[in-house]
Amino acid sequence: MLRTRVGVLRGGPSSEFDISLATGKTVLDNLPEERYQALDIFIDKKGEWHRGGIPVTPAKVIHDIDVIFNALHGEYGEDGQVQQLLEHFSMPYTGSSALASAISLNKVLTKKRLIQSHIKTPCYRVVEITPYLHEELAEIFRTFPQPSVVKPYNGGSSIGVSIADNYEKLCKGVANAFNYSTKVIIEEFISGREGTLAVIDDFRNQRVYPLLPVEIRPHQHKEFFDFEAKYNGHSDEICPGDFSKAELMEIEKSVLDAHAVLGLRHYSRTDFIINPRRGVYILEVNTLPGLTKGSLLPKSLDAVGIKLSEFLTHVISLAQRKNKY
Repeated sequence: MLRTRVGVLRGGPSSEFDISLATGKTVLDNLPEERYQALDIFIDKKGEWHRGGIPVTPAKVIHDIDVIFNALHGEYGEDGQVQQLLEHFSMPYTGSSALASAISLNKVLTKKRLIQSHIKTPCYRVVEITPYLHEELAEIFRTFPQPSVVKPYNGGSSIGVSIADNYEKLCKGVANAFNYSTKVIIEEFISGREGTLAVIDDFRNQRVYPLLPVEIRPHQHKEFFDFEAKYNGHSDEICPGDFSKAELMEIEKSVLDAHAVLGLRHYSRTDFIINPRRGVYILEVNTLPGLTKGSLLPKSLDAVGIKLSEFLTHVISLAQRKNKY
């Protein structure tokens, strides 16, 4: 039996380079050897592709494989750029399409889609570097609900994100976020319990199968689930989370609706916060959630008895359907 040649893309020119390397290694280590021939495709921080330590063109790599497992995160790998390239070569790949990826990594476009579909998400403002930025920030601080969450316009892993409860922190947070994006989002802070829920397409006889939600409890010295809390063990991640039946139904509906209205496919993971009085708010949607040892999706898979190798096999099978849904 001929094995399917799977090219695993990892690395890439984004601030999530190291996380992508780890996600890609997880995929390489867990693809069933009897079924797949795994090929490590490293993309450096300048965007150059390598195979076996040798720089190669994407066309050369694609010529030698059957399907791509996209283990990239952030810019280039998750914003539609690499998807457009793969679509140009008619190469099947895992994850959402170029258009859905571009929309979902752009936090403002995501929010607009959610709002249009009556899915709750925190209100927001967008700022850019202009001669009047400080005046604009002063006006936002006076008129916008405080505290506020400051985020880069795109990207993931909570890189460049901060919480501001005074004007000085707002200015510092915006300045820091500009290190990662040309635009910055200032978002209403919603108090409540934070969590995340992953879904898988066409799994266990469901069109979109929701896994169990993970409840995220950052340690007391952490204000929120930031990069350090995510990857350095400064949070408790409980799966399944301690949500009531009614809360679980609302969480699942909000997440499934977000997956649908953003046109996502294969799998995704959506971060949310649930306020006791106001209900579930969608914070962000991840089209290529991390698969590292410390990542949340593997915890959710384990909680419902899905081996990582089974998940990878299923996602690759979806991609081999030529991405036609």
